[in-house]
Amino acid sequence: MIKHVLYVVLITLAISCSVDDADKVKVMTDRRNMPLETGKNMVIHYTDSGYVKAKVFAPVMERYANEERNETVMKQGMTAYFLSKNKKVESYLKSKYAIRQDRERKMVASDDVILVNNKGDTLRTELLTWDESTQKIYTDKFIRITTPEQIILGDGLESNTEFTEYKIFKIRGTISLKKQ
Repeated sequence: MIKHVLYVVLITLAISCSVDDADKVKVMTDRRNMPLETGKNMVIHYTDSGYVKAKVFAPVMERYANEERNETVMKQGMTAYFLSKNKKVESYLKSKYAIRQDRERKMVASDDVILVNNKGDTLRTELLTWDESTQKIYTDKFIRITTPEQIILGDGLESNTEFTEYKIFKIRGTISLKKQ
């Protein structure tokens, strides 16, 4: 009888230890998936050679930094203003969701993305990447550019951050807005 009680106690201890270890692993895993920092109404200044190149505003930012993930998530969207050396806004970018890949120095904006230059030319797409190191903006998704003279539809685009020099990869068509 004592042997049976001893076996039951040992099995119970073994099971409780393995459950505790499993709980510890779960807590550690959950902790890695939690943001390292969270902020509201955030403003980030991106500089190069002492000049502010861009200002990014976001209602909520979450920064993750661990072995698997090094990124800043803007779940409620963001607005980025691209500035010239004399601090003049050259263009701005808005989206409803964005992720900055911190190691790669790239920001991926998605969900109703709008890029507007200081002439009023407007790009609309669902996904756009800003490469901070090359100062280029690009996508391989459907795009619609509206200027005072025309509407251009296409797939894929590469542009400077000012959105003044751009290349459309596959033009689907153009619509003239000039009155005849």
